[in-house]
Amino acid sequence: MQYGKRLFAEAVGTFWLVFGGCGAAVFAAGVPQLGIGYAGVAFAFGLTVMSMAYAIGPVSGCHLNPAVSIGLAVAGRFPIKEVPLYVVGQLAGAVAAAAMLLHLAGSAPGFDLAVNGLAANGFDAGSPQGYGLRAVALAEMLATGFFVFIVIGTTNARAQAPLAPVCIGLALTLIHLVTIPISNTSVNPARSTGPALMAGGLAMDQLWLFWAAPVAGALVAGLVSRWLFQPET
Repeated sequence: MQYGKRLFAEAVGTFWLVFGGCGAAVFAAGVPQLGIGYAGVAFAFGLTVMSMAYAIGPVSGCHLNPAVSIGLAVAGRFPIKEVPLYVVGQLAGAVAAAAMLLHLAGSAPGFDLAVNGLAANGFDAGSPQGYGLRAVALAEMLATGFFVFIVIGTTNARAQAPLAPVCIGLALTLIHLVTIPISNTSVNPARSTGPALMAGGLAMDQLWLFWAAPVAGALVAGLVSRWLFQPET
């Protein structure tokens, strides 16, 4: 399939992930009448991935995440040479979505980007509950590793492929339920980059961790999956 279509699909899908997931955190989580809190944000992220997996899965595979693309490549399930193309599409979608969220949020009376943020990830002062660098790094590595492992396992030739998007979406929901208080949940460098670019300051200073930890987790998951899911000879 043409590279242009796949790049566009990844950009659109990642836009939806950041707009839906981070948008729920920015606009809905603090509204008492909705009462969604962390749980609602967690389900929002899961639903974005699940819906896009059905929509663009046949076009690009619906990675929406540089860590997923890297993990799949390490596992031998995706061409390494195509990872940069996917990452470009994912970053474009994430940045565009974050810019849209900032535009919409900025129209609300009293909105202060420095105070409200855009669901950016962080540690220490950037963590919702004040978790430090070590805890955040470990949580992000573990969560991303298991997420990539689940993506690879559920899309394996021997798995129940039609149910893969549901499983992947629910896995991402579970990860958010556990890690939102710790790091605001990244497990996705593109998802972290968009809001950080818009928010600047501390979010940008700490962005490096939300590339390093998820990629490290994805590398381990890819290596384990390459061994575990290799067909028996």
